[in-house]
Amino acid sequence: MPHLFAETTGAGEVHYAISAAELKNSLAEVQELISQGELLEAKSRYQTLLQYDLGVEDRNSVRQSLEDLNLKILFSPILTPDSLHYTVREGDSLYKIAERHHTTIDLIKKSNHLQGDLIRPGMELKVSKAVYSILIRKSENKLILYSDEEPLKTYPVATGEGVRTPIGTFTIESKLENPVWFRAGAILPAGSPENILGTRWLGFSLAGYGIHGTTDPDTIGQHVTQGCVRMRNEAVEELYSIVPLKTKATIVEA
Repeated sequence: MPHLFAETTGAGEVHYAISAAELKNSLAEVQELISQGELLEAKSRYQTLLQYDLGVEDRNSVRQSLEDLNLKILFSPILTPDSLHYTVREGDSLYKIAERHHTTIDLIKKSNHLQGDLIRPGMELKVSKAVYSILIRKSENKLILYSDEEPLKTYPVATGEGVRTPIGTFTIESKLENPVWFRAGAILPAGSPENILGTRWLGFSLAGYGIHGTTDPDTIGQHVTQGCVRMRNEAVEELYSIVPLKTKATIVEA
């Protein structure tokens, strides 16, 4: 990595200079670390690069690469400060382990590359102990997933125009796969082109509102919903697998 050369602005902000050649070489080094399986070191390098005075395009690219790597690490057996090593005991089940550590069965399975729900005493598992939270920025139509207050992944979303999407902090009180949509005068089953909920539903503590998938991915990034937060199906499925019930979701205007 290049050396940090700090420049302080009149506002007291510190920026670090890096040349285009140094940035290119640093990114190549990070890719080499990833190819060698040194994912935690690669993550640290990306975080260091974000301290530099990068252009908007370069900063967005590095941040996106870091977030992709965050998920790769999360969905791997690599132990991190926000996870623990767990040895399966007699009488354990994935449900019991997930409940005990306030995580999800899906995340345990993904992190340990389990194909089914069967576990045996003596098995070694990585279990997340992170406290996840969600921040939704209405004006930007962005949903940011945090792990212990560290940004983990940013997703584009659709929200409602004006005050349709409520501002405040809520908790996720229900989770449904392939939800049925009960519309006035009709029951629309999962998979119906008219069922706008897509493949997942994460219901807020405010009745009638939540995060869901979509049958119209072209609307993502727009203010077009009746008040809920809409995501692409593959994105909401990923989020669904990570966050447990009672996860806090805060919606802000800016």
